[in-house]
Amino acid sequence: MTIGMRIGIGLALLVAVGLALTLQRPPIDIVQRGYRGLGMAELTTPKAIAEKTAANKLPDEPYPAQPASGPKASEQFNNVKVLGDLDAQEFLRLMAAITTWVSPDQGCNYCHNPDNLASDELYTKVVARRMLQMTQRINSAWKDHVSTTGVTCYTCHRGQPVPSQVWYSAPGPAPSQTFAGNHAGKNAPAPQAGDTALPNDPFTPFFAHDTDIRVVSATALRTTDNHSIKQTEWTYGLMMHFSQALGVNCTYCHNSRAFTDWDQSTPQRNTAWYGIRMVRDLDQNYLGPLHSTFPANRLGPLGDSPKVNCATCHQGVYKPLFGASMLTGFPELAAVPKP
Repeated sequence: MTIGMRIGIGLALLVAVGLALTLQRPPIDIVQRGYRGLGMAELTTPKAIAEKTAANKLPDEPYPAQPASGPKASEQFNNVKVLGDLDAQEFLRLMAAITTWVSPDQGCNYCHNPDNLASDELYTKVVARRMLQMTQRINSAWKDHVSTTGVTCYTCHRGQPVPSQVWYSAPGPAPSQTFAGNHAGKNAPAPQAGDTALPNDPFTPFFAHDTDIRVVSATALRTTDNHSIKQTEWTYGLMMHFSQALGVNCTYCHNSRAFTDWDQSTPQRNTAWYGIRMVRDLDQNYLGPLHSTFPANRLGPLGDSPKVNCATCHQGVYKPLFGASMLTGFPELAAVPKP
């Protein structure tokens, strides 16, 4: 066998493996999301649907709702700084639910000292208190994104003390010693940017900070629009995250014939606009300030606290838990949080 034949066989095998890992096997289901004839459709397979359904299974409610018949939680228990106006029995029911949602294996002791339940000595209790306020904030102030479906602790945690989808600021690759040493985070494929060569940390500028999400200027000549190709690449990295987090493609929000035109976009684009600002609110006002509360082993490589992005709630589906609402059984999680 000649060298040319060996190279040819090797290339053929490489292409075959690439196709096997890239293409979806039939049958393929197609759901039209936008205008006809524009390719605005989502493709999926029964296998993918089965996997996502299993990952988005609702938990069993530990106890049924209790009638308000006793004292308030703040009167019955010590050091209740959140939900103190809740009936004591309903408060205990919520605590049991949170244990099931967040720490089913560790139990109540994950947040509480069993010898002194009122103590704040465990950082997890301090964080959990703030997370309850954050959940109330989402459900009361961000209805433009979560509507009446809302969220609970389970939406993110799914039975784990730490949600599987959180993010930290990425240190990126080591600077090159060449003349063009600053790669701006590019050419170092990372999962958060779809394993592409786009900038590998699209979250810090857009979620931890309020950087404008823009693309390069639409005009050939210089105007007041000074957005650069570099900024465009950061935006595309964020768009890759949206696609992966929701398990959809670009046309879930954008019209394929006019990507930038809001009037021709789907309603989901408006929902996403509010979602971006909601994530900023949560990361900047709730999770970021907890930096000093978290122990060192819970901080990122650059020392920042864990934060949320779209995948934290959505986890691969266009609506968390496929749109099922757990909030109806726990309306206290939709109350306006007290300062």
